Amino acid sequence: MTVTTKPNQTELKIPYRMAFAGGWIDQPFLSMRNPQPPGSMVVVSLHPTVAFMDRCGMATSTRKVAMQMWGQAIPDGEPAVLMQQLYAAENDGKSAPSGSQDMAGILYPGVSRLDYDFNFQGGYFPVHVESNNDPEVARWLENQISMVPVSQRPLGYDPLEEKHLDPEWIRRLSQSGKDCYAAILSRDAKALGASMNECMLCWQNILPGTVRHRTIAIDLLEILSYYQQRYSGAMYSGCGGGYLYVVSEQPVPGGFRVSVRVAP
Repeated sequence: MTVTTKPNQTELKIPYRMAFAGGWIDQPFLSMRNPQPPGSMVVVSLHPTVAFMDRCGMATSTRKVAMQMWGQAIPDGEPAVLMQQLYAAENDGKSAPSGSQDMAGILYPGVSRLDYDFNFQGGYFPVHVESNNDPEVARWLENQISMVPVSQRPLGYDPLEEKHLDPEWIRRLSQSGKDCYAAILSRDAKALGASMNECMLCWQNILPGTVRHRTIAIDLLEILSYYQQRYSGAMYSGCGGGYLYVVSEQPVPGGFRVSVRVAP
């Protein structure tokens, strides 16, 4: 699939989202073991200028449900309320529900830090959302992130077959989200890359199947290491591969830029 394909007319107004450092802390089986709640992760709302591949950590399934519910545009209303409506619609009947960060990243404009505490609504929804809609911050981020296509999640893949739910690694995961948000607001590319590298290290230790699994035919860790060694930092868009977010002001071969949505 050509990653620069323009969305069709029915997809013009429903955003996509990027999920940065701290991912997985929106899952209650992790937040319940976080010794220093709330735990945080970062999401970024995107204009639909690129038709992203499915099964790549870009919340495409959530976005399809949103289009089924609302058509071509997000309705007026509080993002927190719409998030719960979309969460309920997508996860109806699912034994392994998608995390609410998928919905939040689509609905909240700009760059958002989602804070999760298991003692608030069982950890399914953020206890607090801190958003930044500064166009200058958004433009800076657009010029720092290149997305490099790697691979779709394979059929039969389950990242949760192996879990090591060590509270210290979960604390570090949740801190990586806080560090990521602070780095973006201060426009510190080195710190942004470090937070992504730290997040990937946490994934490897908490949920090894996110980066290595019998159904994954390529060496995701070797690819990740290549980019981390040559650029300020890198992380996968989701478990099992997808795209690589690479922090670099200079163009990354094979990569492309995205457009951050800062207004509702």
